[in-house]
Amino acid sequence: MIQRIQTLYLLLVLGISAGLIFVFHLWTNNEGLKIYAIDNYAYLGLFLGSALLSLISIFSFKNRKSQFVLGRINIILNFILLGIFVYQSLNVSGETNVSEKGIGILLPVFSIVCLVLANKAIKKDEDLVKSVDRLR
Repeated sequence: MIQRIQTLYLLLVLGISAGLIFVFHLWTNNEGLKIYAIDNYAYLGLFLGSALLSLISIFSFKNRKSQFVLGRINIILNFILLGIFVYQSLNVSGETNVSEKGIGILLPVFSIVCLVLANKAIKKDEDLVKSVDRLR
């Protein structure tokens, strides 16, 4: 399980989605108050949902097809989260006093990259197993 590269990518997504959301702020409002994902339950739920999907995907290593599907669902979830952040940042930047965006807005991008790499490795494993089955 841990010796496979996709497990390391999924662990990285788990760390980003469950740990780094408490470290990096999403944006700073006009009053100088830093807004974290924990301040909004929708953002927190989407991040923790992504972390939960990664954890389930790690432990479904025996069924590569379901692991691949869970990775795709997780990518879609992170795209939704990224779309919400882009929409929110466009609304925030339209104010008279421009607010500062934080590095936390880019966390779904890092998760998407790691999930794409994990799905690529899962697909490679599945193709290898299929090629070995053809030789039998």
